[in-house]
Amino acid sequence: MHFQVWLQSIQANGRLKVPESEDVWSLLPSFPLSSFSLSSLSLSSPYLLGIGALASLTVYWLVTRPRPMRPPCDLQAQSVAVEGNPSCRRSALLKDDALLEFYYEDTRTVYDIFKRGLRIAGSGPCLGFRKPGQPYQWIPYTEVAAQAQMLGSGLLAKGCQPNPEQFVGIFAQNRPEWVIAELACYTYSMAVVPLYDTLGLEAMVHIFNLAEISLVFCDREEKASSLMDNKVKGAVPTLSCLVLFGDFSGDLLERGKECGVEVLKLQELMDLGRQNLKDPVPPQPQDLAVVCFTSGTTGKPKGAMITHGNIASNTSSVIKILEGSFVIQQEDVSISYLPLAHMFERMIQVSMFCHGARVGFYQGDISLLMDDIKTLKPTFFPVVPRILNRIYDKILGSVTSPLRRTLLHYAVRRKQAELSSGVVRNNSLWDKLVFNRIQASLGGNLRFILTASAPISPVVLSFLRATLGCLIFEGYGQTECTAGCTFSMPGDWTAGHVGAPLPCTVVKLVDIPEMNYYAKNGEGEICIRGHSVFRGYLRDAERTAEALDSDGWLHSGDVGQWLPNGTLRIIDRKKHIFKLSQGEYIAPEKIENIYMRCFPILQVFVHGDSLQSYLIGIVVPDPEVFADWAKERGFVGSLEELCQNPDVKKAVLEDMRAVGKEAGLKSFEQVRDLYLHPEMFSVANGLLTPTLKSRRVDIRRVFQEQISSMYSKSAP
Repeated sequence: MHFQVWLQSIQANGRLKVPESEDVWSLLPSFPLSSFSLSSLSLSSPYLLGIGALASLTVYWLVTRPRPMRPPCDLQAQSVAVEGNPSCRRSALLKDDALLEFYYEDTRTVYDIFKRGLRIAGSGPCLGFRKPGQPYQWIPYTEVAAQAQMLGSGLLAKGCQPNPEQFVGIFAQNRPEWVIAELACYTYSMAVVPLYDTLGLEAMVHIFNLAEISLVFCDREEKASSLMDNKVKGAVPTLSCLVLFGDFSGDLLERGKECGVEVLKLQELMDLGRQNLKDPVPPQPQDLAVVCFTSGTTGKPKGAMITHGNIASNTSSVIKILEGSFVIQQEDVSISYLPLAHMFERMIQVSMFCHGARVGFYQGDISLLMDDIKTLKPTFFPVVPRILNRIYDKILGSVTSPLRRTLLHYAVRRKQAELSSGVVRNNSLWDKLVFNRIQASLGGNLRFILTASAPISPVVLSFLRATLGCLIFEGYGQTECTAGCTFSMPGDWTAGHVGAPLPCTVVKLVDIPEMNYYAKNGEGEICIRGHSVFRGYLRDAERTAEALDSDGWLHSGDVGQWLPNGTLRIIDRKKHIFKLSQGEYIAPEKIENIYMRCFPILQVFVHGDSLQSYLIGIVVPDPEVFADWAKERGFVGSLEELCQNPDVKKAVLEDMRAVGKEAGLKSFEQVRDLYLHPEMFSVANGLLTPTLKSRRVDIRRVFQEQISSMYSKSAP
């Protein structure tokens, strides 16, 4: 009967139509296949066979067709005005103006969060590591918890106090011992002070004395030795104990004895704790968890005091946003390579631990990261925009023939069309034909990518959402609000904004008259208030007052704009603005982000000052595409030779000006001269912070000669 109705519908309408009242699967068994035999086929059998095949294909498509992701709220109203003030907004996911403190009743501290993961995973894998050329080895949750308790008991035996005023330093790259040491501190309510290589001697001494650190965990003897040097000089008088994750020489031990610093292996301290095992002293939400020192792009580093409640509310807010579209599962695994000394990576790991998921660490060498990813096959990939830009450039650079390039861009457009309807998948025809090798290069299992720390080009974001076939979210925030304050909404795959406020925060815009930004126009400095806003800077009331006003609003220094759908767009930067000699205000980071869209450019630094009337730039070409770009314009040579060629410089400048004009830069915002530099800005050469932001003061110092030269001659 069902099939007859179907055929009648085809004959009447000239097209295939499934009766609305029917379940598509019910159509299959009703078709009398048993009544068919070769002898019963008439002259019209090919027609019927064709109809049957078409019907079967249609049913298959109806059942297996991709379903759009259901957004958790109206995507045209992702945030709600607070108390009728359109410039002050909260998440539309909240029922009222009460902000979210925690998602699960039993996750109010970082210690609680790990304990929840322990209950879920038990002896399941927690922390992974590998040696060159070998598979990952895993430390189970039960072992991590046991080691943390023993290590924390060892700290108590060495005189550390079980309270949040006890600061313990960790001076190491990402590795399992880092997390175990941190958890050991939280098990006994102590606070962690992360340290990192690029702080420099003066900043390191400042942190030690400000936090009065006596015990530090180190991963390598060289780091312990550098701290010992400062002890010998009398620069860090409070230092009394160094705990190394691995072996060390007898020389370090002897030097320690001479200057009053005890040097221990991690295992020795753990053995001491095993012999003097103490019951945990869990922290409270209001207790200090970490003092996270900013990287000090200007002045001495500031120690942002982050509480357990800050971390719990921030983590809970992301879980709340993703609850209907992406639930972290025990089988999920994240790759850890972004610095643990900063909050972005720490929040990723806390989210994984909350659900009993796994974290695998890279080998410590960024050049081996892709090999680590292929081996680990992560489902969760936290990134910064520079990494996504490199992936984007690599994909485009690998497609050399016009035919393949045309096919790639057509496939991208087809996948982007799916995205616009809310469909995210990696099993389409285009994924199998065009994107499978790209996805395999990142392990082949990616479900989720989160980009933060800096703006990302909408072109790059849309392109990678299509090619990688997984969820890619963008977040915005800073250390002082724990990590994030806004986050992309599931189902909203548009680009050019950073999402709506997290459920733990309220975001408002305030006037910046000198830059002509006014809240009444939906523009102004981004200010944040809520459960994830930090307590202030450690023992620095003056700079705390600059960041936090009397009503508890954190002033970010970034300039935002509310979009009609309730999302936030970052449009400018207040902190690094300067005036040109004619009185025009310049926000160099906004201009740099625009110039980064220029195909041959990998990095750019825009400079100007109040004594000059125009801007200049330091440009690092992308070595993977620059030679081909130059060759298309008739230039050949090594990267160094091309950078010294004035005609090449002129061509790059023309491209930059064209991109700037298209993006709406005013004439005084365009650079009028530039210097091409063949070596990348990096953390190693001191020109980037560990979160890959430009060290503006250091870049100006390193390129002072070139800057002076460009200003001393007539502008081109």
